[in-house]
Amino acid sequence: MITLDLSADSAATTVADAVVIGIHSSPDEDGPVLAAGAESLDKALDGALAATLRQLGASGSASEVTKLATLGATTAPVVLAVGLGGEPADGEPIDQDTLRRAAGVAVRALKGNERVALGLPLGDLDAVRGVLEGALLGGYEFIAYKTPSANGRKEPVSQLTLLVGDALDKADKALKSEVKRAQTVAEAVRRTRDWVNTPGNYMRPPSLADAMRDAVAGSGAKVEVLDDAALRKAGFGGILAVGDGSDAPARMVRITYSPRGAKKHVALVGKGITFDTGGISIKPVAGMGKMKSDMAGAAAIVNTIIAAATLKVKVKITAYAPLAENMLSGASYRPGDVVTMYGGKTVEIINTDAEGRMVLGDAIARAAEDDPDYLIETSTLTGGQVVALGNQTSGVWGSEDLRSRVVEAGGRVGEAMWPMPLPDDVRHGMDSPIADLSQTNHSGERAGHMLQGGAFLAEYVPEGLPWAHIDIAGPSYHSGGAYGHIVGGGTGVPVRTILDLLDDIAENG
Repeated sequence: MITLDLSADSAATTVADAVVIGIHSSPDEDGPVLAAGAESLDKALDGALAATLRQLGASGSASEVTKLATLGATTAPVVLAVGLGGEPADGEPIDQDTLRRAAGVAVRALKGNERVALGLPLGDLDAVRGVLEGALLGGYEFIAYKTPSANGRKEPVSQLTLLVGDALDKADKALKSEVKRAQTVAEAVRRTRDWVNTPGNYMRPPSLADAMRDAVAGSGAKVEVLDDAALRKAGFGGILAVGDGSDAPARMVRITYSPRGAKKHVALVGKGITFDTGGISIKPVAGMGKMKSDMAGAAAIVNTIIAAATLKVKVKITAYAPLAENMLSGASYRPGDVVTMYGGKTVEIINTDAEGRMVLGDAIARAAEDDPDYLIETSTLTGGQVVALGNQTSGVWGSEDLRSRVVEAGGRVGEAMWPMPLPDDVRHGMDSPIADLSQTNHSGERAGHMLQGGAFLAEYVPEGLPWAHIDIAGPSYHSGGAYGHIVGGGTGVPVRTILDLLDDIAENG
């Protein structure tokens, strides 16, 4: 993790290899306008900072970066100006996600510098959260399997200093709490990214379960791991149907966090397919390598409960991570099979590549036995999510009120969510002539494929239990170039959304 400290120094006097300031675009000016926090630098440069940036081509558009050398005029030898877009209306704060993305871009652009000072506008604690989360996440790199380069490699920024100036009191408890929260949340997201990015041969069900057990240690939560023998004894037929095709046996990780004074109990469930070949209904080779990320839901919920326990969120949480590897062998489950799930429901298998709902059906049924007040599940469930909503917006199903709260939480933290329906006709298409239900549409109809996944999971949620299913098939893994605080590979979605929702439940029930 990047180390983080606070300083009341100005941008002109801070000791750092580079200092970051913000600039706005302005329709009334021929070039950028300096944002709050840049005043001391402008003074040290004889009032020429904005003009110099203009000559370098800076416009102040969102996430644009411009570097300039201070040539000894300030303590830091390099200034990086990052665009914040247009100036907000008088009295209005800068959007938190704008700051988050700007800080992420800036820190990434300063790779090769050890210590960076952040002189971005800090009007309130929301701004602090945005800047710190962006800075801590935007500089992330996954290099666990890279050997040292003969020409060397620019290392990511390792030390960050947040310049609070006169805007905030460096000794304020609320500020210190916000800093601790940002570090804890960033650690949870970065660990989620690490697990998602780890190749499938290094992260099979037993090793992922071990990594989860190790990560929980010291957080205040308790962990239990069910091996394949325990799963078989308890009747987890869905997890075993998927996992028995692999020589790396399935696991179920159960984590509990029970703080004093908690008035609500939330169950978290996440899909943990450590690699997905599709099984007998094998996937095409194009894109299969990304199926190491099919455990992103499990990674997210485990790191969410670790962060919640570390931050002492006043909500009781029970998390379930069903882990399996969907492989081909003589023991693989087949289309046409009937599987008895945990709790006794029978499922006719139509497509072995719809394996996520099998492990999740078991885990949801088990989680419901803990009598939670809310149940939240997240998974890379369907390719249909990407077709319908693209790579940056998650689909959300479930009880109307909780579904809305999830969408609102995603909006607050900058993780886009969109509410989706559960139509009766989609569920009726999953009626089976030989089992309680089919795993997908019985005739193989692809229409509403994403909705079929939600309809299947709904079968395992007891009536009256508020629940939400978050499909992160696209948003959990980014294959393109970096933007904002998002880099290539695992993104950590939806850790921050669920944490924000847990805070909301702790405060409002």
